[in-house]
Amino acid sequence: GSGLRTASASPGDRPVRPRGAGKTVLAPVRIADAATVRLLRPGDLVDVIAAEETMSGGEARVVARGARVTEVPEPVDGADDGGKDDGGTGDSGTGDSGTGDGGALVVLSVPRATAAGLAGASATARLAVTLC
Repeated sequence: GSGLRTASASPGDRPVRPRGAGKTVLAPVRIADAATVRLLRPGDLVDVIAAEETMSGGEARVVARGARVTEVPEPVDGADDGGKDDGGTGDSGTGDSGTGDGGALVVLSVPRATAAGLAGASATARLAVTLC
């Protein structure tokens, strides 16, 4: 009985497959425009675009295609109220309170390699999404 369990855990008994091949992971991604994120629902498919400013101007590139939205977390208390606490100036006119710096979080299901690309892009660029 118990000898079979230990035998099945041996490396020789595992199916031959490159580590992480075909696996999807959950990637939390901060999208620059919080209002856009509020339009998303779990199950939606999106493309994620990284917009970077360079010496020669702005550049945009797609960093994830057909990523499935798995979760749209509610903002943490006070995260969207930053402008309101400063006299409400962040909420007047444009309606994009909290989008300048923080944006909004969305959780996407993507292949492992794509998740690494999203993480790298989010460190250097503003991310946007388009619905597929």
